[in-house]
Amino acid sequence: MSSQSNTEIPSKEYDPTTWVPEPDTHGTADIKKTFWILLFLTIVDVILYFLIPTEYVLGRAFAFVLLGIVKAIYIVGTFMHMKHEKLGLATMIIAPMFFIIFFLVWMMFEGSNWGTI
Repeated sequence: MSSQSNTEIPSKEYDPTTWVPEPDTHGTADIKKTFWILLFLTIVDVILYFLIPTEYVLGRAFAFVLLGIVKAIYIVGTFMHMKHEKLGLATMIIAPMFFIIFFLVWMMFEGSNWGTI
């Protein structure tokens, strides 16, 4: 028995015309879809900015906050891969955000009453 194996590398030079790998396109369709969805939501946001009269301050603010939340949820679901997680894990990660926002609003409200006590 010889100590050499039969798996020797051929001494042929590399020729790029014989095999050219295809570029990796994994995930580009999802990224393009996400881009177009976010672009559409942003265009709707800008159009609403010019269409809603300035007299409707509360309705205007509500529309912008709502569209911002929709875009944020979509970004978190897509780029942080939360749409692929189980509901319990996603809730554990996202629920504290609502508590933080609640406490920030609560502190701002209480801070405005500082001198009235």
